[in-house]
Amino acid sequence: MNDAAGTPVLSARGLRKEHGTGPGLVRAVDGVDLDVGAGETVAITGPSGCGKSTLLHLLGGLERPSGGEVSLNGRRVDGLSEKALARMRRSEVSYVFQSFHLMEELTAVENVELPALLAGRSPRAARRRAQELLDRLGLAGRSGFLPCALSGGQRQRVAIARTLSNEPLVVLADEPTGNLDSAATLDVLQLFEELRAAGQTLVIVTHDARIAASADRTLSMRDGALVDEPWPPGGATGHRGALAGLEG
Repeated sequence: MNDAAGTPVLSARGLRKEHGTGPGLVRAVDGVDLDVGAGETVAITGPSGCGKSTLLHLLGGLERPSGGEVSLNGRRVDGLSEKALARMRRSEVSYVFQSFHLMEELTAVENVELPALLAGRSPRAARRRAQELLDRLGLAGRSGFLPCALSGGQRQRVAIARTLSNEPLVVLADEPTGNLDSAATLDVLQLFEELRAAGQTLVIVTHDARIAASADRTLSMRDGALVDEPWPPGGATGHRGALAGLEG
């Protein structure tokens, strides 16, 4: 949980992303202030097109803001060079995408070890870390399989293992269960629970109130801004209710 007395591991101040000019101006993200504490799980909810994914991209350096600031571990990162941003994404911030984004020609273990190899780890150390993560996620017997031979839930677990290969400060997840059935969603939810219990910092964009209910804190977004009212109307039912709903 966020420690109010400490420095947030991830923060934004007056964050904006605009497209177009004049009458065609679109404010995809409009003046967002956000603090995420070390070890905290934050869910960001809201209707499609409200700016959730754009906000996530700005926080992780995949897009550059039109204005405002982003800081990671007390250091501003919104003005970094492309090369420095790439280094940051290799070692400090990792993404989980809805569509997995696995390399289809690589096996599960090769997909997981790739970020570590790109970061300069030795092949032996990268392979050892990848095998440990796949074992931890219940995929030891599938490590040599190509993504096409894995189920949706297995592919998403491989994608999550890949994000953890370099032990990032923050994991940013964009609709991580959007392409999964209820059984696979439960698997991923339980995995996020394990990461949360282990102290991993998570920011999860989701439409699924059951996923949002498992977070330490849920934020709602409308028209590019964070707002007070819950999404969906009525709010989440709580963590235990979320698990029960998935299992039922």
